Amino acid sequence: MGGELVTRRNLLGFALAAVFWAAPVQATTRAIVRVNGGAPVMQTICLLLGCNVAESIGDPLGQVFLVTSTLADVTTLVTKLLAFTAVVDCEPDLLAKAADSSYTIPSALTDSTPVSYFGSTVPQGYVSQPAIGIVRLYDAQTAFGVRGAGTVAVIDTGVDPNHPALQNVLLPGYDLTRNQNGADETKDVTFSTPPTSGPPAWVSPNAVADIEQSTVAVVDGNSAYSAFGHGTMVAGVIHLVAPGAKILPFKVFRADGTGYASDILRAIYRAVQNYAAVINMSFNLAAYSTEVKNAVNYANGHNVICVAAAGNSGEQTLVYPAALTNLVMGVASTTNDDEVSAFSNYGPQLVWIGAPGEGIITTYPYGTYAAGWGTSFSTPFVAATAALLLQVSSQSDQYDAAQAIAHAQPINSSLGNGRLDTYQAVQAWRQMLGLQ
Repeated sequence: MGGELVTRRNLLGFALAAVFWAAPVQATTRAIVRVNGGAPVMQTICLLLGCNVAESIGDPLGQVFLVTSTLADVTTLVTKLLAFTAVVDCEPDLLAKAADSSYTIPSALTDSTPVSYFGSTVPQGYVSQPAIGIVRLYDAQTAFGVRGAGTVAVIDTGVDPNHPALQNVLLPGYDLTRNQNGADETKDVTFSTPPTSGPPAWVSPNAVADIEQSTVAVVDGNSAYSAFGHGTMVAGVIHLVAPGAKILPFKVFRADGTGYASDILRAIYRAVQNYAAVINMSFNLAAYSTEVKNAVNYANGHNVICVAAAGNSGEQTLVYPAALTNLVMGVASTTNDDEVSAFSNYGPQLVWIGAPGEGIITTYPYGTYAAGWGTSFSTPFVAATAALLLQVSSQSDQYDAAQAIAHAQPINSSLGNGRLDTYQAVQAWRQMLGLQ
């Protein structure tokens, strides 16, 4: 998500690897349609064209729909739909895309000494990893007493609701892949032998989440779980930085990494309807989407702060939604030496800020912990920092948060405003409010 190629082997005895967001085999052609007149008009158009209104996206005006067709070419479907004057806009239902990177196993992953962290027991390596010092989290916590507030929506693969570190802060969420309440990503996994119950197991050097450039979608002959654990890992970073914030998961992507823009749209609208204050989007779309921009703009209009991954193809390019300038903060990955990660996309038109994204220790399903590389894991550092600002004042919106977070450690123009510094961000926000 953010496109990282990740291999994970946990202590429960299964190996998982990923090219995130590989394109699924499509049984039907899919398009997102905005139409004047709502559902009755959309149904009439599909009756004439022989297409199907699969579902309403959930926009506030009731004008946006997912339409499916047996036509082999999506361009033909879009052209036919746009021929109707009632159709305001029509676009293919986009898939997200993938990239890869490299790794070395972080030593903090082996430090499993139990420590207390805001009501739960976690490994020492999780709360003392280098990234925490780099972004000056403890300085911000000590100087300003910030722990985070509000709700951070995580649009991802779902989250393990039973992880001991996350149980107290997780809200139920919603599974868009199954259209049901809850966002439990472990439902995507079937074990021939159920995992052993008992205390949490920590990932060891011989059972580590890592990234290998040579690894492709199939590892150990199994690609069905290529993105499994991604959402739990993202949630773990948010909880690490803003333990006082609630996390609202939306399961949009399956364990194999597949997902559609239409479900992303539904998740954004649901996040707003459920009073999320921040939306974390650790993924990229294959191309610009007008409807995704409309949804993000709607979120901004309701004072929701949006943050997205810059992607991992190592290029100066534009990916979405990160490149929706002024609506989203795009986040690149930095090394522990304050350089742009080799795998990270970059450029001032894409990146608002950078944050650590190499060897990040975070939660993983079934009570374990893992390390992750990629802009997917840089992004929640910034989303969680927005939650820190919300504790100072709940009136922070996209513009305010972006301006405060722009007070960062300068590196170079390819990283926009620099590398995240939570202390400077909170201090700047307090000064903007006239607080001492």
